[in-house]
Amino acid sequence: MLSDTAYPVIQATLPVVGEHIQEIASRFYKHMFGEHPGLLNGLFNRGNQADGRQQQALAGSVAAFAGFLVNDPTHLPDHLLSRISHKHVSLGLSPEQYQVVHDNLMWAIVDVLGDAVTPEVAAAWDEVYWLMANMLINKERGLYDAVRLSPETVWRTWRVAEKIQETDDVVSFVVERTDEREVKPSLPGQYVTIRMQMPDGVLQPRQYSLTQADDGQHRRFAVKRVRTEGAPDGEMSSLLHDHVNVGDEVTLSAPFGDVVLEYTDRPVVLASAGIGVTPMAGMLSHLVKSGSQRKVLFLHADDSPASFALRNQVTADLAALPDASLHTWFLNPDGGGSSADGSVHSGFMNIKDVQLPSDGEYYLCGPMPFMQAVRTALVGAGVRAKDIQYEVFGPDLWLADYQ
Repeated sequence: MLSDTAYPVIQATLPVVGEHIQEIASRFYKHMFGEHPGLLNGLFNRGNQADGRQQQALAGSVAAFAGFLVNDPTHLPDHLLSRISHKHVSLGLSPEQYQVVHDNLMWAIVDVLGDAVTPEVAAAWDEVYWLMANMLINKERGLYDAVRLSPETVWRTWRVAEKIQETDDVVSFVVERTDEREVKPSLPGQYVTIRMQMPDGVLQPRQYSLTQADDGQHRRFAVKRVRTEGAPDGEMSSLLHDHVNVGDEVTLSAPFGDVVLEYTDRPVVLASAGIGVTPMAGMLSHLVKSGSQRKVLFLHADDSPASFALRNQVTADLAALPDASLHTWFLNPDGGGSSADGSVHSGFMNIKDVQLPSDGEYYLCGPMPFMQAVRTALVGAGVRAKDIQYEVFGPDLWLADYQ
């Protein structure tokens, strides 16, 4: 909670800081990387830096947190902080690095706002930063302790055992352990960070959801080749697709991620679009491995049946469960986009096409507009907001809650 001294200052300055937060964030990153270029080697995703998404993530999270401190201090955004903490520990972030961020962020605020940043204003925003930073540091310390790892030991080497072409633009990798150290088991829905050396020698990290339950010896994840019109292809996905093969070694973090399937007897609905199928497939695999008797409804939207990654795995796992079914929506369906049992649909996902279970638990993953639309429809259909969880890919961790 903000101090009595800082509260009115933040309340008064939040609009002007919010108005300039994108510029502040842009100058912050540029200055920080100028002072500490090593941070671009293994910690920050430079692709997100290039297109401005990382700056947007910082702007959104800081503004959201400050807004809560002013407008609703008894209900701070725990979902936002949890998502950020899991992402940080998957990258091996250490508490000391928060001081580096602080120094450069405060420099950027002064650089952008100039004389408007009086000593009182600087002290108040310093307080906001450390309130958020200390909450994150405490959460991250707990996450490291829970798996008995540290920022230095969160990484280990795996060897590629299989490389499977799932669709034209999605490849699955099965990796096997290379030593006898304990393997930290994943929870259903979690991801790992892969850290690879790019052609120019710089280490880059990316997160990928685990698509199957662990067997103690292997891990499995799927990679979609990133192609963006008018921009370079994704450097990590291109490297993995084109140059990483069976027998090669890769560096992965321990599994993290806060959107985890809860073990209950309630019906579960897994809804995904595109490559958002990956954590849903992982959750489904865990249900099969545990011998679950739960009612499962798997909903998936895609461009076409041919672009439905992991389709064979998903259908096989659903068939292995006693009460599970699949509904799909395709923008470009084969054979007219219908089926005898009504489980194949044309167009965008429409939950009115299915019979939703009573007292169900819902998990969503896909593009942000997809998740926002499906969540809105579910709430409109009477599903309690607390029963809907969603996985956010990329740096836009705050958008699902605050846009």
